[in-house]
Amino acid sequence: MSRIGKKPVPLPKGVSARVSGQTVEVRGPKGTLSFTATDDVTITLDGDALKVTPRGESKRARQQWGLSRSMVANLVTGVTQGFRKEMEISGVGYRAQAAGSTLKLALGYSHEVNYGVPQGITVTTPKQTEIVVEGIDAQQVGQVAAEIRAWRGPEPYKGKGIRYKGEFIFRKEGKKK
Repeated sequence: MSRIGKKPVPLPKGVSARVSGQTVEVRGPKGTLSFTATDDVTITLDGDALKVTPRGESKRARQQWGLSRSMVANLVTGVTQGFRKEMEISGVGYRAQAAGSTLKLALGYSHEVNYGVPQGITVTTPKQTEIVVEGIDAQQVGQVAAEIRAWRGPEPYKGKGIRYKGEFIFRKEGKKK
């Protein structure tokens, strides 16, 4: 039995959901999101909550049960609060600047990196060494943050690079004479 899958997903005030077949569409104050589940689970709208139940006792049905419930919960969270990833830049001369739908990064390369921000995602830079990625789709927010981090991931010797806020980077000692 899935502990996560058993819990219904409550719909807060101002949020409406529509289930048609395997597709769930959730509308809220921040926008509309939808998710299509596999045929291994059944999604039903029960009053002011969404319930996910497996269609069989197969291993795949049990796997999809918890996953589908988490995806539906992310839809509800996204249209009410949204998702946010905060990142820090450390290194001499490393900085970021948000300009419209482009993020300009100076990361120690011979050229400046221009990252085009996808539609539905907001990237802000409160300081030159901080990047905030916000949006209503959890997967898209995480993907954009990972792509930004991939330009210059944190390295273990000096700790330079782009890291998530609060992320611990294991530091190495380096060569000895």
